Amino acid sequence: MLGALLVDLGREVTVDRLISYLWSDDPPRTARSVIQVQVSHLRRLLPDRISTTAGGYVLDVDPDSVDLHRFRRMRDEAARAEPEDALPLLEAALSCWRGVPFSGVGSQALEHTVVAPLREERWAAVIAWATCALELGRYDGVVSRLTPLAGEEPFRERLHHLLITALWRANEKARALSAYEDFRARLADELGVDPGPELVALHARILQEDADQQVRGAPTEQTEPEVRYRVRNDLPRDLPDFTGRRDSLRRLEEVSQSYEGRAEVCVITGPGGEGKTTTAVRFGYESAKRYPDGQLFIDLYGYTAGKEPLDASSALGSLLRAVGVAPESVPETLEERAAQWRATLMGRRTLLILDNAVSYAQVSPLLLSSPGSLTLVTSRNELSGLSGARFLSLGMFDEESSLELFSRVLGEERVEREKDVAREIARICGGLPLALRVIAGRMLSRPRWTFEHVVRRLTEQNRKFRELQVDGQSVETAIDLSYRSLTEAQRHAFLTLGLMIGNVIDLAGGAALLEGPAEESDDILQELVGVCLLDEPQGDVYRMHDLIREFARNRAVAEFGGDRVERIRTRLAEHYLATAQHAAELLGPRAVEDEERLKLGYRTELLSRSDAEAWFDRHRDSLADTIDHFASLDKGEYAWRMADSVWRFYALHGKMSLLVSSQERALRISDRQGNLRGRAVTLIGLGIGHYFSGRFDDALRMLVEARDLLTRLGDDRGIIRVLANLGMVYERVGRLRESAEAIQGVIDYAVSLGDRRIEAIQWGNLAVARQSLGQYREALHCAEQALAKNSAEDHQESTALVKRVMGEAKVGLGDVDGALRDLDEALGLSRRLGLVGDQIYIHNSLGVAYRAAGRPDEAVEAHRAALALAEESGDRSGDAEILTDLGITRSGAGHYEEAAVALERAHAVALERDERYTAARACLALGTLPAPTVAADRAERLLRTAVDVLTEVGSPDAERARAALADRFGG
Repeated sequence: MLGALLVDLGREVTVDRLISYLWSDDPPRTARSVIQVQVSHLRRLLPDRISTTAGGYVLDVDPDSVDLHRFRRMRDEAARAEPEDALPLLEAALSCWRGVPFSGVGSQALEHTVVAPLREERWAAVIAWATCALELGRYDGVVSRLTPLAGEEPFRERLHHLLITALWRANEKARALSAYEDFRARLADELGVDPGPELVALHARILQEDADQQVRGAPTEQTEPEVRYRVRNDLPRDLPDFTGRRDSLRRLEEVSQSYEGRAEVCVITGPGGEGKTTTAVRFGYESAKRYPDGQLFIDLYGYTAGKEPLDASSALGSLLRAVGVAPESVPETLEERAAQWRATLMGRRTLLILDNAVSYAQVSPLLLSSPGSLTLVTSRNELSGLSGARFLSLGMFDEESSLELFSRVLGEERVEREKDVAREIARICGGLPLALRVIAGRMLSRPRWTFEHVVRRLTEQNRKFRELQVDGQSVETAIDLSYRSLTEAQRHAFLTLGLMIGNVIDLAGGAALLEGPAEESDDILQELVGVCLLDEPQGDVYRMHDLIREFARNRAVAEFGGDRVERIRTRLAEHYLATAQHAAELLGPRAVEDEERLKLGYRTELLSRSDAEAWFDRHRDSLADTIDHFASLDKGEYAWRMADSVWRFYALHGKMSLLVSSQERALRISDRQGNLRGRAVTLIGLGIGHYFSGRFDDALRMLVEARDLLTRLGDDRGIIRVLANLGMVYERVGRLRESAEAIQGVIDYAVSLGDRRIEAIQWGNLAVARQSLGQYREALHCAEQALAKNSAEDHQESTALVKRVMGEAKVGLGDVDGALRDLDEALGLSRRLGLVGDQIYIHNSLGVAYRAAGRPDEAVEAHRAALALAEESGDRSGDAEILTDLGITRSGAGHYEEAAVALERAHAVALERDERYTAARACLALGTLPAPTVAADRAERLLRTAVDVLTEVGSPDAERARAALADRFGG
């Protein structure tokens, strides 16, 4: 446990990952409890060093107190140092290794995901040390160190290459040839392969005694005698206000230090304006010492206004002349030039930046082939034909990098004055570096402009792209150059995609939008991804940058016309509605009968609940925008049905703001059109949203109005749905008997219909009500009924709720072990299903169970986990209950001051939300705290209030309140 937390020092290690590390694929049922116990032990040894997150734990100690992180620090310092300084740093770093990490644990998952990568880091450091030592002429030292290590890694070719080189340089030619032969024979006997070309070439040079030339510790090929090689730096000016991209520069650094014994190629891809060239140039300056034979730069004009792309033959001519080849010695044909280029650069460590490349054919002949060299290619195309290349997508600036750019250009004081408005500009620009730099440039030349003034100009209709140009730099031109390179079919698809609703679309939605078969749509979407006008953040899911989408939408409106644009967007909106209705059926029973569903066209076929969950999650923002689209066209029936289709997903996953906002949008159009059915159904959704947000008065008001409307309409099924939700709200505000009566009415109705799905769900809800009333055996009976009525499709979700209630009831009956088993099962199910709301309450119930088991530390940790998850998800419906239970746990452990803090907060929240039952529980717990934590006169008032309210709602806690009042104050 400690080792796993130390590896990811300062970062979250999830409980699921810890389980896989410790038990691979066969964890015990008590795995989570075991981890919680171990964390408690570690906290005692490392006080205030381990913090709990929503998903796991974070350990925070000095990195230099950990061998691994001390090793990494010195290794990284060595990579930036000259060889004389780097060598002792690498020696010190390697001294941190004292065996195999985690030896003896025996976990395959740990071996594959942690240990193997760590060992690779060690070998990379060994190779870096040996390379550095060879460069400094420490041949005997390399031989001494690498000889035993080569036995540990019999097939690591780079290691053997360095050992053989060291033997040769140390005048041990016979041993060098013998080592080569041993390695060659071992490869042939055990793997059936030959050594790589670099090692074969080294063997040949040893045989020829060609040991006069060496570059950085390794012999190299002789350059052509007629060429007087010219070392040069062709890099363009480095921007003094270069910002961000530290992660990207770090990845380029890793590529340059890979020490794989070959020439490396890295392609930096992305749309125009993303900063590919500036990042490549900055890396060139930072790494210049690593490439002593030159830093070469050539613009291939792949996307340059008024210029044709440079062909490979012309580019090679320029490059050859740049490094010293006489013009008359440059061959005529492309093949001869490419061969001369490779020969001239062989044995040299050079950096080559090929900027603005457009195709594989343009780039391939120019690539460096000398080991230790690096070719960086920047392109708006994927160039996927470059086998063996690394690919780096920069992505857009985050908020921090955007503000840093503004600060560097305009000064920190100017940015600090309007920081929130500057953030808004970063959002409008979508983090596109070119757009941010244009804005900064315009503001620099106009010192009286404020960020607020710029926001107004950017948000004026049809003005955005006019504002995003300065001194020859234009965001619109950068996008237009990519657009002009498209075929006619690609242009049509690009413009159509610009009309998407929301900012994400999947393959099925793309097919609906493009009105074609999925196979053909897939081809055209992939072509747009290939030219960086469309992102594919995950398989078959696509997204356009905001500015690119605005460019496409503006062109589409101009070329298609308003009516056609509306038809295209409505086609996608109807696809979303049809699929949302289908997906909602997979999440649970609905209030609207199947025969009443709108008969729409194309929809995505979803086969399981998990498919439905994934689809809703992917499109959650787009679905909310779809409601607005329907409302704008006065399609009120479509709008409220869409809102009714999405509420359950939002509720289950804690998306409270989306739940409420989507229902409010639908309610406005229903009211405008006088649609009573739409108003009633939407009020139910809003009531649910307000319930989960802790606004219980609002929830009751809306649900009661919905019940009255549906009664007028004679909608029995809708009335039952209202009753089910009223039962839930009644339980929260302490009207426990009314809750049980409402739920029983739903069960009776479901039985009359023969609807086992609704019956199963409501038996589970009735179990909650009975448990709250202290009727623990009745609660277990209801829970068992729910499990018996469960259908296979609803089994897991219903079981998560039922097992929680069973665990709570068993705590009440004194069966703590059984309670913990049920609650652990419930938590595992709810995590697998992503039921955030259930997880909140299960964590809190675990806290109650741990308290009953006499394990207060674990109880407090469980309550805190519930509160953290509630804050993260926005589901604050249980805050008062959780804080009350936390206070009771603290009090039971004798921590009265901490208990009082939690209970006072719980009491205030409960009163604010009119949770009379929970407020009374908080009163009871506060009233039993000893003086002086709570003054005697206040304690008496609190206990009397608790007695009155708990008696009124029928809670078993009323007797405890009476007894406490009698014990302390005589009645």
